[in-house]
Amino acid sequence: MNILEHIVADKRKEVSLKKGLIPISQLEKSVLFNRVTVSLAHRLRNSDTGIIAEHKRRSPSRAVINQSLNVQDVAKGYEDAGVCGMSVLTDGKYFGGSLDDVLLARASCSLPILRKEFIIDEYQLIEAKSHGADVILLIAAILTKEEIKQFSRLAKSLKLDVLLEVHNEDELQKSIMPSLDMIGVNNRNLKTFDVSLATSKVLSEQIPNDFVKVSESGISSIQAIQELKPYGYEGFLIGENFMKTENAGVSAAQFIKDLEV
Repeated sequence: MNILEHIVADKRKEVSLKKGLIPISQLEKSVLFNRVTVSLAHRLRNSDTGIIAEHKRRSPSRAVINQSLNVQDVAKGYEDAGVCGMSVLTDGKYFGGSLDDVLLARASCSLPILRKEFIIDEYQLIEAKSHGADVILLIAAILTKEEIKQFSRLAKSLKLDVLLEVHNEDELQKSIMPSLDMIGVNNRNLKTFDVSLATSKVLSEQIPNDFVKVSESGISSIQAIQELKPYGYEGFLIGENFMKTENAGVSAAQFIKDLEV
């Protein structure tokens, strides 16, 4: 099994357990469930920089990134820096995150918040909405075309934006449908963990302009963004670059300032 298969197997057990503990009816009573969401896709289309900044404590490819920064400070810092949106990892076992991180981020900023998670069940969309998220991530590598359709349509009915992540042409071709807002190209090879911006460049021509194009992984320099913009990318998900510093917000602010020069 590759790492993604391990994560999904664990996620199925976790979601099954949660469904037994907290019914959907309870999630729908959350004070945040009827909150008006903010569109990340709209923000990206109207931004010069397109930065989506992440809160991530650790990852399978890099054991510890930063365990000391608290979510509230990171969220406020990112908002002050002028990012377009904030991505919050909610997987516990492999990334050290939780849904509480989304709640804390939501209480600390008004940015669109992406719940970054391995979504394999509609239940997780209700969870995202009830904890104050605005956007959900669907990973084509772990979902069938029917599941992508089912989950993205439910997301739209909940007024959540949908970012669909692909790694190759096959995943992209099976996934293109009207219920998506953004298509993210992950530059990381899931089998080798190697990163190459060429993935974004090659796939860019096959992504219809109806969708906001987002490039993910390996975006750690101004040069990378400048390289990708001519290919139609309007969003850039930056995961570890800010989090591995002592002050993620200050790092993001400096990065955006340099990008705007």
